Amino acid sequence: MKTYFASESVTEGHPDKVCDQISDAVLDEILANDKNGRVACEALATRGLIVVAGEITTDCYVSIPKVVRKLLKTIGYDDPAGGFDYESCGVVTAIQEQSADIALGVDTGGAGDQGLMFGFANSETPELMPLPIMLSHRLAQRLSELRKDGTLAYLRPDGKSQVSIEYEAGKPRRVDAVIIGAHHSKDVKTEDLRADIKKLVIDCIVPKDMLDKNTTIFINGTGRFEIGGPVSDTGITGRKIIVDTYGGYARHGGGAFSGKDPSKVDRSASYMARYIAKNIVKAGIAKTCEIQLSYCIGIAEPVSINVDTFGTSQVDEAKISKVIREVFKLTPGGIISELDLLKPIYTKTAAYGHFGRENEGFAWEKTDKVDILKKALS
Repeated sequence: MKTYFASESVTEGHPDKVCDQISDAVLDEILANDKNGRVACEALATRGLIVVAGEITTDCYVSIPKVVRKLLKTIGYDDPAGGFDYESCGVVTAIQEQSADIALGVDTGGAGDQGLMFGFANSETPELMPLPIMLSHRLAQRLSELRKDGTLAYLRPDGKSQVSIEYEAGKPRRVDAVIIGAHHSKDVKTEDLRADIKKLVIDCIVPKDMLDKNTTIFINGTGRFEIGGPVSDTGITGRKIIVDTYGGYARHGGGAFSGKDPSKVDRSASYMARYIAKNIVKAGIAKTCEIQLSYCIGIAEPVSINVDTFGTSQVDEAKISKVIREVFKLTPGGIISELDLLKPIYTKTAAYGHFGRENEGFAWEKTDKVDILKKALS
């Protein structure tokens, strides 16, 4: 039986991703100076304006407008002719301290909120991630690389990708469709852009043996994508949570990551759940694994743990759940310690996915619990 599954990604210049990066850049600036700072930072980007709001408790001073402008320049919004640039846009801030009621629970080591978080891993790719989202991320990254190194100088920061995979008996067989939206300057012809993107992006990223005569390719479906970024689309922090995780292939608890310090289990427990799932798959205990952790505000230990291996494990899932509690630290403090989360590492998580990026050194991508899990579940 054939089935089809699609995932999308966006470039770092997409308005929502701009906001995610702003939120995490503020978080990183605070953690660099105050590792115990509490941050819940949201951003909005629209024509000529960035708004940064949220709850921040810290002993250090951060010039948020300076952080915002530096980030926008790095992303590539540096040309007024594009309608949005780091020097001329306005930056408005509305910051208050974290609620004292929330602090009552967090200060004692409890979770910063109730909620449920999912982590996932499968054997479709070397990174133990679903293939559709990994290809989508790589296509989006490739667009950015070609823009930044000048190979395709007409490209602008915004952009999107989408990949549909044909599965047979649950295994990826071929790429059924590829969609690219490439933000560009007005002086490039559509036929030239489409030829360049096919040759330098798609053909360089998508494995040749997964493309065939029936693969559908759409590049700038309307023909033109001159107007992009915050000029054309208002961006908001946390609106690309499926792009951030598994491309819709696995369930999502609903909480966004960016702009939240690791006392917020929306973020830290999602990282831990990925860490657990990846180690289970790497250990050969299951070919596919989804972990759910749930928490109550002010309570340190998870209220519940659910393990779903989708019939790919010979080990009883209740036993796996019991071993998870024994092997992994699951309190907010334990997660922060285990994954070394009080470091300014977050801006680079905020584009191209939080998972599967092994070359970034993210601790939740390590597979250092494999031997322990094998022994405990043998």
